[in-house]
Amino acid sequence: MHGPSEVIDPRAYEWAPTNWHGRPWEETVLYELHVGAMGGYKGVTARLPELVELGVSAIELMPLNDFSGTRNWGYDGVLPYAPDSSYGHPDELKRLVDTAHGLDLMVFLDVVYNHFGPDGNYLSTYAKTFFREGVNTPWGPAIDFERPQVRDFFLDNALYWLNEYRFDGLRLDAAHAIDDDEWLRQLADRIRSSVEAERHVHLVLENERNTANLLESHFDAQWNDDSHNTLHVLLTGEDESYYGAYSDKPIEKLARILAEGFAYQGNPSPIHDGAPRGEKSSHLPPTRFVMFLQNHDQAGNRAMGDRLRSLTDDEALYAATGLLLLSPQIPLLFMEEQYGSTQPFLFFTDYHDELAGAVREGRRREFAKLSAFTDEKKRALIPDPNSVKTFEMSSPQTGNAGSKQDEADRMAWLHFYRSALTVRAKLIAPRLRDAKSLGAAVLGEKALVARWKLSDGETLTVALNLDTQPVPLEEQPQGKLVFETPARACDSASDGKLGGYTFLAWLTGDVNQFAIANDARRFEPSYAQGSTT
Repeated sequence: MHGPSEVIDPRAYEWAPTNWHGRPWEETVLYELHVGAMGGYKGVTARLPELVELGVSAIELMPLNDFSGTRNWGYDGVLPYAPDSSYGHPDELKRLVDTAHGLDLMVFLDVVYNHFGPDGNYLSTYAKTFFREGVNTPWGPAIDFERPQVRDFFLDNALYWLNEYRFDGLRLDAAHAIDDDEWLRQLADRIRSSVEAERHVHLVLENERNTANLLESHFDAQWNDDSHNTLHVLLTGEDESYYGAYSDKPIEKLARILAEGFAYQGNPSPIHDGAPRGEKSSHLPPTRFVMFLQNHDQAGNRAMGDRLRSLTDDEALYAATGLLLLSPQIPLLFMEEQYGSTQPFLFFTDYHDELAGAVREGRRREFAKLSAFTDEKKRALIPDPNSVKTFEMSSPQTGNAGSKQDEADRMAWLHFYRSALTVRAKLIAPRLRDAKSLGAAVLGEKALVARWKLSDGETLTVALNLDTQPVPLEEQPQGKLVFETPARACDSASDGKLGGYTFLAWLTGDVNQFAIANDARRFEPSYAQGSTT
């Protein structure tokens, strides 16, 4: 890295006395955030009580390892063992983790083991064999995980974050780009055998390949891009780029996702040249999948950093959010989402000279194939990643996220999130350990019903309609209604209709009350008994 370094005494920080051992995975509600955009380590620490009150149980920090400049998403890091100094002192990071644990809040870290950033990495100068000659990735030369020294470098790095900084879990960015499932298993085994037995340490993958076997014993869960992409298509109608793989009968894909985990389980993918993608996942519990409507990628990799609320109707988004927060899959929220924020989250860096120009123009070229940006003049309007204004526009600290949003509107969204997460914490999360899918069925072009048997034998049923028009609902809610949007939506359901832009969730102890018509659009996991129950 350019410039001087500082030697830190890892024993100087005095951790607060605590019996903290983490929390079970089933209790997890993730909240992804960018530390720099939230005001550094001190800024995040100050907001922890607010996030606890919201109902999240874990914050997930975008990557922290040292990068070039003072602004970066974190995925261009070059020193994996050094927390970036632009966010604060390492002891302030420890204080953030310490404070979170005192509030019963887990802290996860996003780690990048598949590449280094383009500026400030000198490994290739003095350790050329760290990289695999002749093999390149979208980010440069591939890291050579066949070498024991390289494997140990990253194995030790994972333990460094978990032990020295006491993180509760790691999210592995783009694990498919590591291209070594054996090493991923070795990593999980090394961590499990090295941390105290009583600690809850969770490992989550981002993995384009949908490698379900990694979730059977080694990893707690995977970010489920299938669920995001399918819901995005249903909410916005977009079908360009990777959304094209989800534009054909998206409601059937969503039904399969809720019943079986992945939409792509070995079937051909049109965005992978028709090659098979994924593995069978119906045997996995729903908690092996992290569901989200927004995250740093899905907003920041849009040309203008659009939030989902800017792309769809509020009523539809409320309904989809109900599914996100109350399905047995693990929910992930993105920074400020709970306020219905429309503030953009853009891609930002702090490069200079030729590299700055290459990043700016390269990003604009990426969007040339999209219909909205075929015109060069329109591409020129895409914000420059290196401009400090781009970072400020993306930061709740400097971008005045609420200045154009009525306070009553912000509070309405916040109340919705708090209410749903309270239901999750009290009625659903305690029953998720052995939850199993009982199948899902399509009710209309944008409507479905899905069920799960919870650990105490009760059944959770959800019904979702993302269309403006009502659809027939033969399976009328009985038992205990636990959530509805809009208000009094259950009244229509009692009359045999699921209203437009509606989400319902109810609990029952009698599975036989919830027969679902057995048709070609039904999805049942392999262990479900019979076509109807």
